[in-house]
Parts: sequence; structure tokens; C-alpha cells
Amino acid sequence: MPTISSLPRLVKTDPVGKFAGLPFPRIGSGSVDKFLGNLEVLRGGRHAARAASHGQSPLPREFTGGTNAPTTRYGRAATRGVAYLGDLGGLFRQLGIPDALLLGNSLGGVNAYQFAARHPERVRGLVVEDIGAVLADDTSFTLPWAGVFPSREALAERVGPRFLPYLEDAFRQTAAGWRLAFDPHDMLASQAQLNGDHWADWLATACPALLVHGRESRVTTTAMVEEMAARRPNTRLVTLDGGHVVHLDNPAGFAAAVRSFLQEL
Repeated sequence: MPTISSLPRLVKTDPVGKFAGLPFPRIGSGSVDKFLGNLEVLRGGRHAARAASHGQSPLPREFTGGTNAPTTRYGRAATRGVAYLGDLGGLFRQLGIPDALLLGNSLGGVNAYQFAARHPERVRGLVVEDIGAVLADDTSFTLPWAGVFPSREALAERVGPRFLPYLEDAFRQTAAGWRLAFDPHDMLASQAQLNGDHWADWLATACPALLVHGRESRVTTTAMVEEMAARRPNTRLVTLDGGHVVHLDNPAGFAAAVRSFLQEL
């Protein structure tokens, strides 16, 4: 079995999440996810501390496109999809690493395979979590979450029980009340840029890839991920119990799948 030091360096292309038990140094929080992945944006203090306790080193939020401010580079980047890839390129430069294995959920997964298509020499492998090669999603249902609420409970009620587990760490208290750490209007703009046909990017590389699909996902279909795995060489498809954010819904299964993939590289 490879030692931790012998495993490939892995860069996570979406926000810090609960990747318990994975034997790699997480390098940073990366670009902001769409949809449910987006809903865990800007997980703060306790997750950063947890990452540090495992020898992981998240990058400053201003570098990765995240901040607590209501108007940020995240909002501007949301209208320019290339900004996400530019942030990822900047991450490589700041770390001084020539190549890495990229892991991303949702938008982070698209970031990963699009970056690989443009910089194949920098990508040793891909872990793409529950996202397709053709996207046509609508996140306008998040717009009622915008604004400031009189209490944490009021914001939680507006978000609702389905999404609260993914969003509660993005709640922020201000002098005016409670709000989310991101503007849902920016999510909508980001999704509009993300929608489209990305087959050319997905098929542009042949490095080892692990495609993880949530069996209960409402975002990515089984037919889509099966076609992605069939059309691209060196691609392994793993379907796990869970929804769109498999690493939160099924952390043990996700960790085992990624660990197995890393050990075979």
C-alpha cells in the first residue's frame, strides 16, 4: 500500500467539505460549486481547523474566490466562467507544484476537467463528483434565500429542511441580521455560465479519472455518467448511495472509493 507521502498531490477544486479519512493533503478550497455543492460555500472556522488538524492547508479565501463580504470577486467571477480556471492556475503557481490530481464536486468537477483540457501537463488524474458533460440546470429556486433575516431561525425556515444541512455553515450574522455568505443571484449567474455542452472538454484528456455518481442525485442522471465513462478512456464509474453531494451524504463510501482510486495510480 502506498504511503501518504507517495500518493499524488491532490487539489480540491470546490469548497472545503467533509472528506473524512482520505489519505492526501488537501491543498485549498478552490472555486465555488453550483447547486448543492455551492450550498456549502465558505464553510468556515471549524472546517478549516479540522482540515489543519489532518495536515491540510486551505488557501486564503480571497485567493480562492470566497469571502464573507456580500459583494465579492465570487460575484464577478460568476459572470466569467474562465475566472474559476484562472483561480485554479493561480493555485498551482502559489503552491509551486508542477502537477496534481484534481477533485471537484458539481461546478468543481467541471472546473477540474476543463482545467485538465487546457493544461493536460498539470493534471495527473481527475476525481469528478456527480456532474455531467451537458448541463441545463435552473437554480432560481434559491432566490428567496437572498437578503437579511431577523434571526437564524428565520433564515433556516426560509432555506428549508432539505437544504439546511448543506447551508447552515454558510449562515452569517451581521449588524442588520442573518444572511447567507453568498448572494443567490450570483449562484444564478454562475449557473447560467455553467450550462451548456462540455463534451469536448471531458473527452480532451485521457488521464486516469474517477467519476462518482450519487444514486439519488437530482442533478446528474445515471444515463449521463454511464455515457461519460463509456466514451472516455481510463475512466472508472462508481455509483454510491447518496445525492448530488455524495461526500456529505455518504462520506465513508466516498472516502473508500477515492482512496482505492489513489492507491492504484
